[in-house]
Amino acid sequence: MSVVAVVAFALLGAGALLCLVRVALGPSLLDRVVATETLLAIVTAGLAAHAALARDTTVAAVLLAVTLLGFTGAVGVSRYVGGMLVRSSDDGRDVGLPIAAEERASVERGAGADRR
Repeated sequence: MSVVAVVAFALLGAGALLCLVRVALGPSLLDRVVATETLLAIVTAGLAAHAALARDTTVAAVLLAVTLLGFTGAVGVSRYVGGMLVRSSDDGRDVGLPIAAEERASVERGAGADRR
Protein backbone atom coordinates (compact mmCIF):
# COMPACT_ATOMS: atom_id res chain seq x y z
CA MET A 1 0.00 0.00 0.00
CA SER A 2 1.43 3.37 -0.95
CA VAL A 3 2.00 6.28 1.40
CA VAL A 4 -0.76 8.26 -0.32
CA ALA A 5 -3.28 5.49 0.34
CA VAL A 6 -2.30 5.24 4.00
CA VAL A 7 -2.57 9.00 4.50
CA ALA A 8 -5.89 9.18 2.63
CA PHE A 9 -7.47 6.36 4.60
CA ALA A 10 -6.09 7.69 7.89
CA LEU A 11 -7.60 11.11 7.25
CA LEU A 12 -10.92 9.58 6.19
CA GLY A 13 -10.89 7.40 9.32
CA ALA A 14 -10.20 10.40 11.54
CA GLY A 15 -13.03 12.33 9.90
CA ALA A 16 -15.38 9.37 10.36
CA LEU A 17 -14.42 9.12 14.03
CA LEU A 18 -15.14 12.82 14.56
CA CYS A 19 -18.51 12.42 12.82
CA LEU A 20 -19.39 9.52 15.10
CA VAL A 21 -18.54 11.66 18.12
CA ARG A 22 -20.84 14.42 16.81
CA VAL A 23 -23.62 11.87 16.22
CA ALA A 24 -23.26 10.62 19.79
CA LEU A 25 -22.89 14.01 21.49
CA GLY A 26 -24.78 16.32 19.15
CA PRO A 27 -26.95 18.73 21.13
CA SER A 28 -29.73 18.82 18.55
CA LEU A 29 -31.34 16.65 15.92
CA LEU A 30 -29.99 18.79 13.11
CA ASP A 31 -26.40 18.40 14.38
CA ARG A 32 -26.81 14.65 14.31
CA VAL A 33 -28.33 14.74 10.82
CA VAL A 34 -25.47 16.83 9.45
CA ALA A 35 -22.94 14.49 11.08
CA THR A 36 -24.67 11.47 9.58
CA GLU A 37 -24.69 13.04 6.12
CA THR A 38 -21.01 13.89 6.49
CA LEU A 39 -20.30 10.32 7.57
CA LEU A 40 -22.04 9.02 4.44
CA ALA A 41 -19.95 11.40 2.33
CA ILE A 42 -16.79 10.09 4.01
CA VAL A 43 -17.85 6.50 3.35
CA THR A 44 -18.48 7.41 -0.29
CA ALA A 45 -15.05 9.06 -0.53
CA GLY A 46 -13.43 6.01 1.04
CA LEU A 47 -15.12 3.70 -1.44
CA ALA A 48 -14.09 5.95 -4.32
CA ALA A 49 -10.49 6.05 -3.07
CA HIS A 50 -10.47 2.26 -2.80
CA ALA A 51 -11.89 1.92 -6.30
CA ALA A 52 -9.28 4.30 -7.69
CA LEU A 53 -6.32 2.71 -5.90
CA ALA A 54 -7.37 -0.86 -6.63
CA ARG A 55 -8.57 0.00 -10.16
CA ASP A 56 -11.79 -1.85 -9.37
CA THR A 57 -14.93 -0.75 -11.20
CA THR A 58 -17.29 -3.12 -9.42
CA VAL A 59 -17.55 -0.68 -6.51
CA ALA A 60 -19.45 1.80 -8.70
CA ALA A 61 -22.81 0.18 -7.90
CA VAL A 62 -22.13 0.43 -4.17
CA LEU A 63 -21.06 4.07 -4.59
CA LEU A 64 -24.33 4.81 -6.35
CA ALA A 65 -26.35 3.09 -3.62
CA VAL A 66 -24.58 4.94 -0.79
CA THR A 67 -25.01 8.27 -2.59
CA LEU A 68 -28.72 7.68 -3.16
CA LEU A 69 -29.12 6.62 0.47
CA GLY A 70 -27.50 9.84 1.62
CA PHE A 71 -29.68 11.98 -0.64
CA THR A 72 -32.97 10.32 0.28
CA GLY A 73 -32.03 10.39 3.96
CA ALA A 74 -31.32 14.12 3.81
CA VAL A 75 -34.59 14.83 2.03
CA GLY A 76 -36.57 12.65 4.44
CA VAL A 77 -35.11 14.24 7.54
CA SER A 78 -35.53 17.76 6.18
CA ARG A 79 -39.21 17.05 5.50
CA TYR A 80 -39.58 15.62 9.01
CA VAL A 81 -37.92 18.64 10.61
CA GLY A 82 -39.99 20.93 8.39
CA GLY A 83 -43.11 19.29 9.80
CA MET A 84 -41.87 19.98 13.32
CA LEU A 85 -41.75 23.71 12.59
CA VAL A 86 -45.51 24.03 12.64
CA ARG A 87 -46.72 26.84 14.87
CA SER A 88 -47.72 25.74 18.32
CA SER A 89 -51.22 26.72 19.36
CA ASP A 90 -50.69 27.29 23.09
CA ASP A 91 -47.84 29.82 23.41
CA GLY A 92 -47.04 30.81 19.82
CA ARG A 93 -43.50 29.44 19.76
CA ASP A 94 -42.15 27.48 16.86
CA VAL A 95 -41.85 23.83 17.82
CA GLY A 96 -38.48 22.31 17.03
CA LEU A 97 -36.44 25.48 16.71
CA PRO A 98 -33.26 25.77 18.75
CA ILE A 99 -33.55 27.88 21.89
CA ALA A 100 -31.26 30.61 20.58
CA ALA A 101 -33.41 31.06 17.47
CA GLU A 102 -36.59 31.19 19.57
CA GLU A 103 -35.10 33.88 21.79
CA ARG A 104 -33.95 35.88 18.78
CA ALA A 105 -37.41 35.64 17.21
CA SER A 106 -39.12 36.75 20.43
CA VAL A 107 -36.75 39.71 20.75
CA GLU A 108 -37.49 40.72 17.16
CA ARG A 109 -41.23 40.58 17.92
CA GLY A 110 -40.67 42.82 20.94
CA ALA A 111 -41.78 40.26 23.51
CA GLY A 112 -38.39 40.19 25.26
CA ALA A 113 -36.30 37.17 26.04
CA ASP A 114 -38.39 35.90 28.97
CA ARG A 115 -39.04 32.17 28.98
CA ARG A 116 -41.72 30.10 30.65
